[in-house]
Amino acid sequence: MLIRLNKYLAQAGVASRREADELIQQGRVFINGEAVTSLGIKIDPDQDTVEVDGQKVAHKNQFIYVLLNKPPGYLVTRNDPFGRQTIYNLLPDFPVCIHPVGRLDAPSEGLLLLTNDGELAFRVAHPRYQLAKTYLVKVKGNLPKEALTRMKKGIYLDGRWTKPDKLLTIAEGRAQSVYLVEIHEGRKREIRRIFQAVGASIKQLKRVRLGPLKLGDLKKGQWRHLTPLEVQRLKKAVGLV
Repeated sequence: MLIRLNKYLAQAGVASRREADELIQQGRVFINGEAVTSLGIKIDPDQDTVEVDGQKVAHKNQFIYVLLNKPPGYLVTRNDPFGRQTIYNLLPDFPVCIHPVGRLDAPSEGLLLLTNDGELAFRVAHPRYQLAKTYLVKVKGNLPKEALTRMKKGIYLDGRWTKPDKLLTIAEGRAQSVYLVEIHEGRKREIRRIFQAVGASIKQLKRVRLGPLKLGDLKKGQWRHLTPLEVQRLKKAVGLV
């Protein structure tokens, strides 16, 4: 069965349809070894080989799911014009193109999911599906009760209120304290901005859980494939099974 090229790229998790059109127009998409630049082209997924930037795009049933423990300082992008380190410096050359699900800013670390399963990636990242994301936040000193109460009640950001689903004190000390924060929305730099709004100085921001997925004892910079059970649980969490 023939399918439009931009739809195929979107289903494979490479990009949205609009972004796929831009890739095509830029000459970065190849079909059977030949560059294509015209929109509206259709392919046969069972017969044609599609590549983007030299990476083979998998058929929709050739999904890869990777969990990476992102170290601080690495960018969540494929290429950086300034030559800085990216998460792809930590990963091997997979037979297909995989993309990060959501983002962690450069100073942040911890659990990052990468896949070429476009539908799963969309649901995991979209707040509509209420997938919890859990972080450990280490700050200088400790926060007064008033600051914690304010964060729990909500902080006004970008014209609307936002607050963690869960905020727990893990450890408190004069030099530093650690808090567990759970959110489902995931607005840009949300946790950093919530803590900064009450005057906290963040020393470490680490994602330790994404829905049913746990970082566990995976060391910084290491990666592993999700187990079939983890994939099944993740799909169930976002209503795909």
